[in-house]
Amino acid sequence: MVNPNRGAVGFRSDEFEQQYDRPSKSQLKREMTALQDLGEELVSQPKDRVMRVPMPEDVREVILECQKIKDHEGRRRQMQYVGKKMRSLEPEEVAAIQQVLDSWKGASKAETAAMHALERKREKLLANDKALTELLAQHPEVDGQQLRTLIRNARKEQAENKPPKAYREIFQILKQLQKPSQPAADESHDDDEDES
Repeated sequence: MVNPNRGAVGFRSDEFEQQYDRPSKSQLKREMTALQDLGEELVSQPKDRVMRVPMPEDVREVILECQKIKDHEGRRRQMQYVGKKMRSLEPEEVAAIQQVLDSWKGASKAETAAMHALERKREKLLANDKALTELLAQHPEVDGQQLRTLIRNARKEQAENKPPKAYREIFQILKQLQKPSQPAADESHDDDEDES
């Protein structure tokens, strides 16, 4: 018979469960690494962007200081400090920072897509004269003579392997054609609001 005063193993099950209430070491390490990576991503951003990210001022100062350090070892030590400061943030603060960074990634994908579309438009202009006729019909404000000259010069640059000066100017003209349409629409809405 088993003596009721002696346990079979010698420990209570609730003591065993209490040991595992905390996250595992591996989980803590993953979280610390994620925060370190988030800090590195902030350090890699331009200063004006870092200034727009919602975060405590002491964390921002550490990030901006790290951006100034050029010495490899000094920067490595400062990055460790950035990681330490990132770990001091509340989960809501980390989520807000991550949301801003994610929105920039989406915006930069959109900017890249728009740039590629402009490059394709430029290639069409160089390959086909009908593309210029269509562009001038859509944008009568464009100086057609200037654009024809740039297209001719860009073709010559490509044929002679010269620096792409005219080629770049065409891109800038196409880029400017996209900008006015958006602000003009915004201004008209502002005018409507002022009148009412």
